[in-house]
Amino acid sequence: MSWFNSVRNRIPFLPKRESTPDNLWHACKECGAMIFSKEYEENQFVCPRCDHHGRMRADARFELLLDPGFTILPAPQVREDPLKFRDSKRYVDRIKAARQSTGEPDALHNASGSIAGRPAVVGVQDFAFMGGSMGLSVGAAFVAGVQAAIEAHAPYIVVTAAGGARMQEGILSLMQMPRTTAAIAQLKEAGLPYIVVLTDPTTGGVTASYAMLGDIHIAEPGALIGFAGQRVIEQTIRETLPEGFQRAEYLLEHGMVDMVVHRRDLKDRLATLLDYLHPAKEAA
Repeated sequence: MSWFNSVRNRIPFLPKRESTPDNLWHACKECGAMIFSKEYEENQFVCPRCDHHGRMRADARFELLLDPGFTILPAPQVREDPLKFRDSKRYVDRIKAARQSTGEPDALHNASGSIAGRPAVVGVQDFAFMGGSMGLSVGAAFVAGVQAAIEAHAPYIVVTAAGGARMQEGILSLMQMPRTTAAIAQLKEAGLPYIVVLTDPTTGGVTASYAMLGDIHIAEPGALIGFAGQRVIEQTIRETLPEGFQRAEYLLEHGMVDMVVHRRDLKDRLATLLDYLHPAKEAA
């Protein structure tokens, strides 16, 4: 409750006003417009004023892309805090806090189902869980998603959102880069499509591995996609980078992604791609 409402409620001849829930409004990070949270959610977390694509949680992503009746696949078990890492907090405490705030075991989740009737296994990175960072658990979940796709003879689609590798796991997090690359090779040996949907942000070791190894790369409008940050690049090459550098539209113009697709059209576009890459006869 604000100071004004607190004082107002102490005045006996004024009716008391109930406090407003903190999550009633959403402030767009792009244009600053205040939007009813319900309206924002119903618009698939896209600002109705400026069309800015906000971040989505994994459960919302699954509901957006998959037909009703999909199955969430169990998260693989990995060794937690293998390096006994501690900075200002213990790593185990950071994991515990992330699980409490998100309700998820880690940053990458898989679901099996169909997209407009086409079978598919979908993996989604949740930026809300420690910035979607890639560690042992994310690597294991990615491999599990590939294996589930091979067993189901279905395409594997990954929606990326990550700040890169998880520093608390050191070299073990970087080992997930070749590990996921090897899993993609197995998927391709099985003749199954691998499609990547790049969302804001996709950076670091994730970009340097499975995020850029797809048969098709789709980006959401305005998504930040890159390896190192813009400031680091400018300091290294001692040049000012062009406007829009590392954004989806710039990467499309320079051949780094195949298409930029609005969120409302994403499911239909994936269904069309699956018809080309994995026809019904082949899926059967």
